[in-house]
Amino acid sequence: MQVILMEKVINLGGLGDVVKVKDGYARNFLIPRGKARRVTEQSLKEFEGKRADLESAAAAALTSAQEKGGRLDGFMLQVTRKAGEDGKLFGSVTNFDIAEALQAQGFEVERSHIRLPQGPLKQIGDAQIAIAMHPDVVVHITVSVLGEH
Repeated sequence: MQVILMEKVINLGGLGDVVKVKDGYARNFLIPRGKARRVTEQSLKEFEGKRADLESAAAAALTSAQEKGGRLDGFMLQVTRKAGEDGKLFGSVTNFDIAEALQAQGFEVERSHIRLPQGPLKQIGDAQIAIAMHPDVVVHITVSVLGEH
């Protein structure tokens, strides 16, 4: 199915790009979330009419993400969990736990933006993680997992 992107989508394209994607991806993800519309003669005309508004909204979102990311970049977050003698946690620290701890510190971060490349943190120690505030703005923070007995 061919769709026109209404915003930048990672690994797919930017605002206004006409791309071919699988039907299920378009029908179940892109179109319901407002990230894309089916390509028809009418939708192309509507997009060209709204293009300036969409570009200014995208620029405002990028500026907001850069400002939030600038405050968060390099931040060190401490999370305390129960751990055994060998340094392994009873359970793990997930993106939900990190988002909750950041919110307690005054940072609004959605848990879907937190990138844990090796999966949940299961050891005591420091770990570098990435937070994608926007497709073009990725900041790195340090999560320090502290153990308690």
